[in-house]
Amino acid sequence: MTLRTLILAAGMGTRMKSALPKMMHPLCGRPMVLLALETAEAVGEGKPVLVVGHGADAVREAAGGRAEFVVQPELHGTADAVRRAEGLLRGKADRILVFYGDMPLWKPETLRRLAEEGEKARGPLAFLTGIAKDTRLFGRVVRDASGKITGIVEQADLSPEQESLREVNLGAYCFRADWLWTALEKVGPSPKGEYYLTDLVAMAGNEGGAAALTVEDEEEWIGINTRAHLAEAEAALRRRINRRWMEAGVGMQDPAATYISLDAAIGRGTTILPNTHLEGRTAVGRDCLLGPNTVLRRSTLGDRCRVEASVVEDSTLEDDASIGPFGHLRSGAYLESGVHMGNFGEVKNSRLGAGSKMGHFSYIGDATLGADVNIGAGTITCNYDGERKNPTEIGAGAFIGSDTMLVAPVKIGKGARTGAGSVVTRDVPDDTLAVGMPARQIKKEGAKKKKPRKKKG
Repeated sequence: MTLRTLILAAGMGTRMKSALPKMMHPLCGRPMVLLALETAEAVGEGKPVLVVGHGADAVREAAGGRAEFVVQPELHGTADAVRRAEGLLRGKADRILVFYGDMPLWKPETLRRLAEEGEKARGPLAFLTGIAKDTRLFGRVVRDASGKITGIVEQADLSPEQESLREVNLGAYCFRADWLWTALEKVGPSPKGEYYLTDLVAMAGNEGGAAALTVEDEEEWIGINTRAHLAEAEAALRRRINRRWMEAGVGMQDPAATYISLDAAIGRGTTILPNTHLEGRTAVGRDCLLGPNTVLRRSTLGDRCRVEASVVEDSTLEDDASIGPFGHLRSGAYLESGVHMGNFGEVKNSRLGAGSKMGHFSYIGDATLGADVNIGAGTITCNYDGERKNPTEIGAGAFIGSDTMLVAPVKIGKGARTGAGSVVTRDVPDDTLAVGMPARQIKKEGAKKKKPRKKKG
């Protein structure tokens, strides 16, 4: 059996009350359309086909080369949307699996089961149903006295006798391809002038029968039409993500207050404390401790790192580095192994050498530090002169006294020291003490021998 997938994603999403197209609203860090595409890729052969309409350009850009596209310029119903894909799909597959892009939480295994049901069913189609506690706006499945499916009735068209029906149509179908294209030609317009895919269920009932596969997990069939639905889907997807990581050996003190993007990776033995966010392509090593109240955004952490109540953006931490509380690593920060950055410190576009310490209340920007540098409280690299950013270099083993201003461009030599409150405007040679405002070199100090650092782990 050759199976192709078709995703209906042309809706305007007016109930979202947003300038952003509905399919571009993010779920756990990814646009909704990408979740639907990933599921389709895992189930069907070839590229999925996306029927787009409102916000088509944005959806195309997000999907990139992962899909083929068909445009539905005017929204004349779901059957009209599927019909527009005929030119791409007719003669290319034995079965066509169709689902809605705004129901992005389908698990691939569920849709595979639907495809298998469609293959073995006698009739021309199989579709997913559920037994709903809250029927929302789902169409209801109608059966005759023998249990045979005779059609689907939309919420607005229910008769009083049908109000009690609880089996709902979940909007995912697997069609026999040769039957589908012929049957679509027979679908007539509704009183509103729209063509509904659900009409095919009644046709199939008269031509060999429609098969139904019941899905028990209601979280899979969350449809997104409003901001409230989006939040509901986000929470369900987050539970799914967190459960997967806990099963892989990641500890979470409070999963409900832990936010992990779909693109994040976490090593075994890492513990995540409440209100911690791992955003974008963030990679965390083994045996780390993250949080509470921490944001890691598109960053990489080695093993045994500690980040408490801090924000780390587009940065890298090697093994055994630690930050916080209340630290901020901005874009381009790189902390080598064993670096400690304490409370209310900020680093931007700088590399701190192995074993360096930056205790508190300091800013390091556009700087390169050697190994075992000590940065005293209140130290600032004055990297911006009003026109351009300038670099600061600090040699290995240097000691920067509290409240030192390093006016870039400037170089502090290996083993050099600055006195508290110094304003350094000129380079300081190796093993030299500089004090004052502006700082002046007052004596040459002998190079100090440092004990080798013990590696952790």
